[in-house]
Amino acid sequence: ESGTIDLFVMLGEDPKAVAKEYALLTGFQALPQEFSLGYHQCRWNYKDEADVKQVDEGFDTHDIPYDTLWLDIEHTDGKKYFTWDRSLFPNPVQMQEGLKAKGRKMVTIIDPHIKRDNGYHVHKDAEAQGLYVKDGSGSKPYEGWCWPGSVSYLDFFNPNTLQYWADKFSFDQYEGSTDILYTWNDMNEPSVFNGPEVTMKKQALHYGDVEHRDVHNLYGMQVAKGTWHGQAKRLSKRPFVLTRSFFAGSQRFGAMWTGDNKAEWGHLRDSVPMLLSMGICGFPFAGADVGGFFGDPNQELLLRWYQVGAFYPFFRGHGHIDTKRREPWLFGEPWTSLIREAIRTRYRLLPYVYTLFYEAATEGVPVMRPLYFEFPGDKTVAAKDDEFMFGDSVLVKPVVEEGATTASVYFPQGQWYDWQTFHKFEGPRTATVKAPLEKIPIYFRGGRIVPTKERARRNSLVMKKDPYTLYVVLDAGKTASGSIYLDDGESMNSKLKRVEFSFAKMVLTAQTVQDTGFEVANVIERVVIVGLGSTEQLSAMSAVSVSGGQKTAMSLVVSGPNRDVLIVRKPDVPIAGEWEIKFN
Repeated sequence: ESGTIDLFVMLGEDPKAVAKEYALLTGFQALPQEFSLGYHQCRWNYKDEADVKQVDEGFDTHDIPYDTLWLDIEHTDGKKYFTWDRSLFPNPVQMQEGLKAKGRKMVTIIDPHIKRDNGYHVHKDAEAQGLYVKDGSGSKPYEGWCWPGSVSYLDFFNPNTLQYWADKFSFDQYEGSTDILYTWNDMNEPSVFNGPEVTMKKQALHYGDVEHRDVHNLYGMQVAKGTWHGQAKRLSKRPFVLTRSFFAGSQRFGAMWTGDNKAEWGHLRDSVPMLLSMGICGFPFAGADVGGFFGDPNQELLLRWYQVGAFYPFFRGHGHIDTKRREPWLFGEPWTSLIREAIRTRYRLLPYVYTLFYEAATEGVPVMRPLYFEFPGDKTVAAKDDEFMFGDSVLVKPVVEEGATTASVYFPQGQWYDWQTFHKFEGPRTATVKAPLEKIPIYFRGGRIVPTKERARRNSLVMKKDPYTLYVVLDAGKTASGSIYLDDGESMNSKLKRVEFSFAKMVLTAQTVQDTGFEVANVIERVVIVGLGSTEQLSAMSAVSVSGGQKTAMSLVVSGPNRDVLIVRKPDVPIAGEWEIKFN
């Protein structure tokens, strides 16, 4: 309702170039900690420490991986943020230490509305230091109504407020917090239950007597910014912040999700174009509540949502306080096993996902991409949003209709391989494929090399020392390429390595292209080569690795449903080294 419009025109030659230009203007996605790319389990609310322990143990009992457990507003003392309800959470440090011992993390919700309670230290500080947004007269704090009841709203445009807020995350001020505790900023539009359009009055005054109408869209980003800096200051690690409200540039401060969706097939379907839009608008770290926030999903809807959610950049299950519990094992078999497999899919792909986030943080490209992003010359895909590319190497077709057992998949130009059976499709074409309950259509793109970790673990930290598998998926010219980004997964300024892989003229090559001293001892335990030849041709092959001047004969196995996949067993070459595997 005010101000001028600034118009920026990006003149990149293709979508990737435009994305980078936009990131250079507004900022690149912050490189997240690796744990935050695993699965997150959330609910409004896990009611007490015993509930937290039971849920955590439930994942282990049912052999389902997850990284982070979340607490919503009921964990606080009367919805006063930076506090704990000591009748329900009497030992929050001990609770977190229990999670930490297993390699897991916790997230608590902290909103920008502050309960007007004279016994609440944040409110007293804000009143005394003039940190609140003021009403239109400028003479007193703006008051509204939100979860705690009567509240005022911290003015994050005031540099003193930003500093105060950041300091609140220190261990001595946020009592009961530990180094595995991260933050969820909700209701930061800001949400005002009794306000016009459920938000703040437009004449409310911010720092410098700026009216709220002038800065409304920026408020949520300022909240996340203050939280991000507070975490960075106390941890000396990359922060993790989830925000509901955001603006151009919010990608510098963490992740976002699409808000309060419903347990309906239409909301599962709509989550895909919503997240694709976020990616091309410069905010790659985005997700939707798996299962739907409102309502109770049936078994099929929940399963299909997990199968798609495993490819959301931000992967979290969440539900409303009035919904039935829906932890992944509560529906019994076969649903527990099928959901377990969907979540494990995400963990198998973590090396690839982490590399995609490095690309987002350095090149501005989305993690979850519309087809036109990879195939800008294909007019067929210009408006297609019912399937997507996960990075440049994996095609995903969500199943979003109840009872569906088949799906119509469009394959762009090139060769595509079912990632379980390795059945090949030649594009461009549309094909009807099987989509039974146990899978959604997922395809490797010919010409790509994808790093994975195949061993089932309970979370990402436990996977750190695991060996890698390389899927070498060849194009029509029998070539492929890919890369992997390696660092410690958490430090702000970690040492790193980047390795590029290529396959051409019957030689698989690894070459380190960037090395700032990160030491990594992991090896490759398996190479899966798809599209190399027939059963007869593969059976006659031999291979030798060349690393550090040493030649070693490789063990080869012909595999796959059609016996047209060649597996190199235990090559034991380093993931971050210079080597070749030559095939004859």
